[in-house]
Parts: sequence; C-alpha cells; structure tokens
Amino acid sequence: MIRANNKKTISALIGVGVAALLLWVWNPKPEMTYYHNHGFIFGTVYNIRYEASKDLEKDIQEALKAFDNSLSMFNPHSTLSAINANRDTVTDTDFETMYSEAERIYALSNGAFDITVAPLVNYWGFGRTQNTDRCADRVQTDIDSLRAFVGFEKVRLEDHRIIKSDPRVQLDGGAVAKGQACDKIASVLQANGCTNYLVEIGGEVVAQGVNSQGDAWHIGLVRPNLNNEGASDTMQEILEVTDICMATSGNYRNFYYDGDVRRSHTIDPRTGYPVQHSVLSATIASSTCMRADAMATACMVLGTEDALDMIERAGDAACYLIVAENDSLTVLTSPNWADFIKK
Repeated sequence: MIRANNKKTISALIGVGVAALLLWVWNPKPEMTYYHNHGFIFGTVYNIRYEASKDLEKDIQEALKAFDNSLSMFNPHSTLSAINANRDTVTDTDFETMYSEAERIYALSNGAFDITVAPLVNYWGFGRTQNTDRCADRVQTDIDSLRAFVGFEKVRLEDHRIIKSDPRVQLDGGAVAKGQACDKIASVLQANGCTNYLVEIGGEVVAQGVNSQGDAWHIGLVRPNLNNEGASDTMQEILEVTDICMATSGNYRNFYYDGDVRRSHTIDPRTGYPVQHSVLSATIASSTCMRADAMATACMVLGTEDALDMIERAGDAACYLIVAENDSLTVLTSPNWADFIKK
C-alpha cells in the first residue's frame, strides 16, 4: 500500500519531470550559425569568421577599441602615444603583454627585433612621422645620432610605468600589434563558446576548428613579385590548417627607391639601415599570433641562416621563408614546419 505522503511525493516528481520536458521542448539548444564580421583597423582590414549562437560583432568591436586605445601609434590618446610623448602614464594589460613578449623576442633575436626602433623607422620615411629632410651626404651621421637613443636596454617597465634612459626614446608596437589583436579577438570568441573560427587582421591569422563546410581553414601564402611590382597577387601555396597561429612579414610591397637603392620598410635596429638581404617574406607559425608576428619581423631582419637558427632555438615556432636567388624564388622551411601545418 502506498501511503498518502508518498503519493504526493511521486506526483510532485512526475510534475517536475513533465515541466523539465516542456522546458526542453520550448527552449531547444540555440541554433549555431557562421558569422562574418569585417572592417578596418590599425591601417588595415580585418575579417573574422566564427560559429556562434549570436552575432558577436559588438564584443569584437569593444575589444578592438580597447586594444587601439592601448597600442595604436595613430591614436594620440593611446597608452603607447602617451609614453612616446613622455606623459606620466600607467601602463595597461595589453601594453604590458606586448612589452613582455617584445623583451623575449629582443633577447632571442640578439637585438634584431626591437620596439625602440621607432626613430629609425621615422627617419627612413616608414613611420608615424614622414621624414623629408634626409640628405645623402649626412645619412651615416644622422644614423649614428639616432642610434644613441635606440635599444631595448634604454627602457624598463617598473610599477606599471615605462622608465626611459633618454626622453627621445620612442616605442613602435607595430610589429606585434596585429598578431596580438588576433589573439585578443580569439579570446573573445572562446569566452563566448566558439570552437570554430578564423581571425585575420592584415594577414595575421588565428584559426581554430573548421569552416562552415566542415573543412580545415584555407590560408594563402602570397608569392612575391620580383620583376612586375604592379602585378596582382598570386599564391605561392594554399595551406589547409586548423588550430594554428600564423603571421607573415615581407619586403616586397612597402618600399621605395632612394636613387638606385631600394629601401624596404624593415629596419635593422642594430645598423640603423633598411635590410638589404634576399629574404622576401617570412611566415611564422607559433604558440601565439603575437609571438609569430614578432618573430616574422625578426626573421626579415636576420636573413636566412640566422632566422633558421633563431627558430630552432625558440622551440615553439616554425618558419617558411621565400628567398630571392638569381631572379627566381626559393622556399626554405624549418625542419618542424610540417608539424605545425597539419589538419
């Protein structure tokens, strides 16, 4: 015999079960859709594709705005601009993350990557300030003067402030900004439950999972044009990848002729001059896109042998170099490249 209080308990449990079933029926799992957000930031374009239950453009825009307020050289109110203007400024998390990585790659590259290179970049006409007063007769004298306040050892981060040994020291985070921004947007997507996405900002990429067709993401590596500078881009190779952070730096687009001398935008902070060697582009895969971005720039400064040596010592990176040899192109990769490029 079932007692009255047990009957009430059973009835209550049945009621809860029915209610839960109705709740499941009327509140199914949100439908997942692939979204595409795109726009313009840091002087370049971005494209972000992701699978989610809702459009995350607002969250993405907020993250990009916060990042711009930290590291943009073109935003006069950014943390970086305030430091360059010698205003008393408390550093933020994005800036300190960049600074820590820049310090690591500076040491790893033996000074080939250096965020204090800004005065030299400006001098050669590739920076925030366009130089129109460069005289061939005094270039070496000018370079020697500028190098007096270029060098990572001339700055330090202390109690959330940048301390300079010389107020003329200027910082340039451009060689890591796009990669770091990719990492930040990837974190936003992950925080919203996304497992399939591709973040691309100015050619730097973070890819996870699969695309809307269920396939690996396709990333094209541009083939530099040696003799036809106005030609449209062609692909050197199209990679099918997932779970990867990748960045590319190249000297085949941003350059000018100084008389008969071709000046590329990659400046060697150790010499003060634009690089002249045969590496046309460096694509790096690493544990973060920020790290890949910084190391790609370092490879462009170092040249083939030293770049491959740096990648080997890094332990968490692989490289794909396109090199000019006798009016033709040669591809050199680190031995572990295939380990990073896999579906």
